[in-house]
Amino acid sequence: MDREELIGGYARAIFSVAEAEGALDTVEEELFAFTGALDRSVDLRQALTDRALPAENKTAVIRELLGDRAHPVTASLVEFVVAAGRAKELGDIVHEVATMAAERRKHVLAEVRTAVPLTEERRRKIAEALSKATGLEVEVQVILDPSVVGGVVAHVGDEVFDGSVANRLDEAKQHLGS
Repeated sequence: MDREELIGGYARAIFSVAEAEGALDTVEEELFAFTGALDRSVDLRQALTDRALPAENKTAVIRELLGDRAHPVTASLVEFVVAAGRAKELGDIVHEVATMAAERRKHVLAEVRTAVPLTEERRRKIAEALSKATGLEVEVQVILDPSVVGGVVAHVGDEVFDGSVANRLDEAKQHLGS
């Protein structure tokens, strides 16, 4: 089984369980938040991917992090993927789950990176702007990424909309340099 099939299989399983439990939206959002934390923390990533650490230790880390703050289905699914030795693929699996959920809702998924949390109003405005730009009904998944510094960077399929401060500064330098 190749990597794409493996990721797709896990994503379909997670999607099915979350949908059957009536918690797809919540689980999807919490999984995105968890994978964001995993991306930002070298220590967390190492604790969950180190093959030398016992599964019980990894489960304890997940329970400590998610505890009562996450839906029980989210915690169980993260534990399942980590116990199967697939913590490194968790981000790709979660992205596939989100894509499946968006397709189910007849939307396209936009991955929006920003340095600060967005209000619901701001999320809605970004979704509207991306929908207008792409001609598609866009659903926004926000990933906190301090490297963005300011503004947002949105990925919709193969298209990238870079409204970050860093990009604007680069454009200004190019304009001034010509």
